[in-house]
Amino acid sequence: MSNKRFKLLSHSLWECKYHIVFCPKYRYRVLGGEVGSYVDRNIYRLLAQKAGVKVLECNVQPDHVHLVAEIPPKYSVSDILGFLKGKLALRMFKQYPHFGRQYWGRHFWARGYCVSTVGIDEVQIREYVRWQEKKEREEEEQQGRLFN
Repeated sequence: MSNKRFKLLSHSLWECKYHIVFCPKYRYRVLGGEVGSYVDRNIYRLLAQKAGVKVLECNVQPDHVHLVAEIPPKYSVSDILGFLKGKLALRMFKQYPHFGRQYWGRHFWARGYCVSTVGIDEVQIREYVRWQEKKEREEEEQQGRLFN
């Protein structure tokens, strides 16, 4: 285990990376050009406010946003997305008042999002678990020989 790969909290060792996709309400293609750049910059700014949350990649398409983020286990993905989408919507309506007419009720983002974990795949985890079991047996046998 590399210390650079895994992070530490007081009682946990973690690596929690997520691929998150979210889009504007009605999937309108409004995130191109200057608006897309504004969204990209503000995603980095807003998530930097949350302790330990790190944006690894961000790609703003005209009708959706791809985000790869490292989120500590003390935060849920839904909490982080609620914070991000809420603050970003407020900033969008302030910066671009014309969105107030297009998105009545001040709801800029669609309600849902897509999230997938990024990291060690299932095959690697199963191999590691089998390896750990084998290593444990070998150590027990070795200790048994020492005491006999």
